[in-house]
Amino acid sequence: MTGSATKIIECPRDAMQGLDYFISTENKIKYINSLLKVGFDVLDCGSFVSPKAVPMLADTADVMDAIDWEDSDTQLLTIIANEKGAVEAGKFPQIQYVGYPFSISEKFQLRNTNHTIEQSLVTLKNIQQIAHDNGQHVVVYLSMGFGNPYGEEWNPQLSIDWSRRIAADLGVKIISLSDTIGVATPDNIRHIIAESIKASPKVEFGAHLHTRPDNYLANITAAYEAGCRRFDGAIKGFGGCPFAADALTGNLPTEHLITFLKEKEQHTHIKQAEFHKAFAVAGEIFMPH
Repeated sequence: MTGSATKIIECPRDAMQGLDYFISTENKIKYINSLLKVGFDVLDCGSFVSPKAVPMLADTADVMDAIDWEDSDTQLLTIIANEKGAVEAGKFPQIQYVGYPFSISEKFQLRNTNHTIEQSLVTLKNIQQIAHDNGQHVVVYLSMGFGNPYGEEWNPQLSIDWSRRIAADLGVKIISLSDTIGVATPDNIRHIIAESIKASPKVEFGAHLHTRPDNYLANITAAYEAGCRRFDGAIKGFGGCPFAADALTGNLPTEHLITFLKEKEQHTHIKQAEFHKAFAVAGEIFMPH
């Protein structure tokens, strides 16, 4: 796919992972197939992590085997938490990216991957090598990038410095700054993204914003004005992080992101008719609460 001016990463994995009911493998396949026709740049479509940690996605391998990926220009990403996950993801030629959640909160990193931050640096280095050997690329999700709920030391410079360290020391080329718990403000989004881009100009920075209905527009605007041209979203804002639960905080609604970019006259590859079809499928498989 030729590079669009602004990349849209659709995240059905994030939308599904924390639900308290199971979406069948058949419905996952149906939904991802509909999303593959829309024109998203990347689809975050599964994870190779412990099924005990995320039972919803224990069938990712079966889903990957069954989806109609060969006729789509959309690239696929799966989340991993360790070297074992990287090896599993490497078995699938249809997966171009593996995403690793790297938290700058010690408590959250332990909670999310059962590793300390320093241990996670070693893990990330190993994952980089495994991915390289498999012809895949690593996306680092810098979680707690905009705040920390655990009373640990946090400031905007911490995020900027960690991004620079990961890029410089490990050669990571894509970093998605993640508002894991929905605490980002327009001011700190604008500052952290702008300064991160300035500090690591060769890195592609993305924004993974967990938003509320009352703040998504201000947060998208701040990220965009800071220079971000890679956004994660999920149709209808479904999802959020099951390890940092807040019922009010969901993903950035993709439909609002598409509208925003259209108003900014930003080129995307979105096919509106196919998007509406996928939107309808989402309404079928996600149970209302």
